[in-house]
Amino acid sequence: MPQTENKVKFGLEKVAVAVATIDESNNSATYATPIMVPGARSLSLEPQGELSKWYADNIAYYISNDNKGYEGDLEVARFPDAVMSAIWGIATAANGITYEDADIEAVHFALLFEFKGDLKHTRHVMYNCVATRPAVSSATVEDTTEPQTETSTITASPVFVSALNKNVVRGKCVEGDTAYSSWYTSVTLPTAPAITT
Repeated sequence: MPQTENKVKFGLEKVAVAVATIDESNNSATYATPIMVPGARSLSLEPQGELSKWYADNIAYYISNDNKGYEGDLEVARFPDAVMSAIWGIATAANGITYEDADIEAVHFALLFEFKGDLKHTRHVMYNCVATRPAVSSATVEDTTEPQTETSTITASPVFVSALNKNVVRGKCVEGDTAYSSWYTSVTLPTAPAITT
């Protein structure tokens, strides 16, 4: 029987962010054009939330799953100026000084990325993220030059997708899917009807 899906995942690449405008009336989102973030080193997002158990008849009679999204770190060689401006409000004054605005509100964005895998290059999106500012750090040059990376902690939460009438945290597609070819030109939300897999 031929292999139809990835057996393993590896090879983080093609990371991008797309600024989101959140409609506070229903928590839906619209997105700007994605901005590529070259130099991806690692991404680790852990699920947030927990199972709640209610006991009766000496058993776990009712179990609910509280999905609060994901949280973790994205490490890159360096966040590009366009991303620093779009996500963290870094701006350049008329006299050439680049400065950080301490009063900027948290900017929501979609995080797009790709895993190579062994068969299909799966493309992923986290639909509603906010991120901490990367630290300012460097180190002296020694016998060999070791590049200093930048890390941001990402928190991914749900958005409301009207086509499904559901709150959705993330999505993905593989080569051959309709959304695959335009994944990095615009953020694609799932459409109805939902197909169980």
